[in-house]
Amino acid sequence: MPEVSEQEYSHQRLQQVNDALGSGMYVYVRKLLQDMPAFDLALLLESSPTKSRTVLWQLIDADHHGEVLEELNEEVRKGILKNIRPEELAEVAEGMDVDDLAEVFRTLPDSVYRKVLSSMDSQDRSRVEAALSYEEDTAGGIMNTDTISIRPDVTVDVVLRYLRLRGELPEATDSFYVVDREDHFIGAVSLSAIVTAKPETIVSTLIDDEIEAITADMNEKDVAQLFERHDWFSAPVVDEEGHLLGRITVDDVVDIIREEAEHSMMSMAGLDDEADTFAPVFKSTQQRSVWLGVNLITALLAVAVSSMFEGILSQLAILAVLNSLVPSMGGVAGNQTLTLVIRGIALGHVGESNSRILLYKELAVGFFNGMIWAILIATVVAIWQENIMLGAIIAFAMLMNMTAAGIAGVTIPLMLKKMNIDPALAGSVILTTITDVVGIFAFLGTATLFLGT
Repeated sequence: MPEVSEQEYSHQRLQQVNDALGSGMYVYVRKLLQDMPAFDLALLLESSPTKSRTVLWQLIDADHHGEVLEELNEEVRKGILKNIRPEELAEVAEGMDVDDLAEVFRTLPDSVYRKVLSSMDSQDRSRVEAALSYEEDTAGGIMNTDTISIRPDVTVDVVLRYLRLRGELPEATDSFYVVDREDHFIGAVSLSAIVTAKPETIVSTLIDDEIEAITADMNEKDVAQLFERHDWFSAPVVDEEGHLLGRITVDDVVDIIREEAEHSMMSMAGLDDEADTFAPVFKSTQQRSVWLGVNLITALLAVAVSSMFEGILSQLAILAVLNSLVPSMGGVAGNQTLTLVIRGIALGHVGESNSRILLYKELAVGFFNGMIWAILIATVVAIWQENIMLGAIIAFAMLMNMTAAGIAGVTIPLMLKKMNIDPALAGSVILTTITDVVGIFAFLGTATLFLGT
């Protein structure tokens, strides 16, 4: 029997649930949903049409609502939250991690947010307000306050007795944080060190110097890079005075990496990375029309350049046939460079210190690629049309455009980054405009100069 992939299994389960819903077998659906983990329930909701989500949400066990909300993307979560009363949402919030709770609350309208807060107990309310006091894309915005702190002057035996009294460790605990009486962070002690040390060992002698504290205002992308560089499983978060605030665990960092990957992929198409696949038709049309309009304006610019050479195009029809070849090759070459540079910026590999070196390198790559393909296409066109001059013209245009594409692929994302504009969102549109205009102008302009009558 062939092995079924996880994706195929998910689609089979989705089909099973949809068929049962269509037949009105709600008790059967509820039983199916009870056996699913939160991630699969979230995937099921995201993979269902808008109308089915309300029914599915009501059939999911209320005890799992908080975990499911944590896993949903923002757009789908907003749709679910519209149908939940503030009192119910306050109950759902109980037991949720602070970072996930803050993410949910940021998607609520202000009026609903205040109603939910008033329905919560004082402890949960203070947790939410503390988390929301930090920007969403900072370490403070993604941290969890559920940590275990210990004093430096106590023995391992005291720590172990405290842990036994506590009864349960916070999820993904690999270290305990050492603080003084004013809660200033001193260092971290690994769980393995506590478990394997002699009972009379003083905690201060077990501190791991490799674990550094992260400031609450650090950007989440920088946090992800630190975790990657040091192979951390968790890291403490402190304020400006060094007071311990909470911790960030590797699962939070994985979420950041996944969101960044989705953002880059969707931005290349001019879409929101939190876009709902099954959003209403009107909403989807509205979201996509913006960048289609921008693309139309840039395309009209290329058309305007082509219209400048109507005379030579009417004389030599072959030029109209070959006119799309040069911009197309330049566009592909430019997008290769653009993607490489955007990735380098995201990973922290590219900055002001090395951008000039990268520019020279991509300029050389563009030039040599241009030479290779210019010679090849010139040979083909010259033999095909029995016209060496036409072959030389398209070779020159190809060389110019691919060289320009290499320069543009580096400079565009760097300039957009300086202007605080997402290179992934706007870079490809600008690059396409440049390669189209340069390619058309170089080809038709040179043809007009040498072949025009």
